[in-house]
Amino acid sequence: MPLTIPEIASKAKDQLSMLTGLKASTVSSLHHDTEGWHIVADLIELKRIPESADILATYEATLDEKGNLLSYQRTRRYTRGDVVE
Repeated sequence: MPLTIPEIASKAKDQLSMLTGLKASTVSSLHHDTEGWHIVADLIELKRIPESADILATYEATLDEKGNLLSYQRTRRYTRGDVVE
């Protein structure tokens, strides 16, 4: 039985957190193609007070059909309060 989109997102966050030691915040993008599932997730790299000053990082990851992480890379670091269009 194929995994659902929420299951893929959860597996991606769990595996990224396990490998990086960081807490996953959100999955901002998820799509599927012939190479597998492609996920963009934001992880909290440094907690600060106030929360708007937290340092986050964006990670791009690829998972196989069973939800196993095949590759990942950090593509961006930013403060939570930054807005980039």
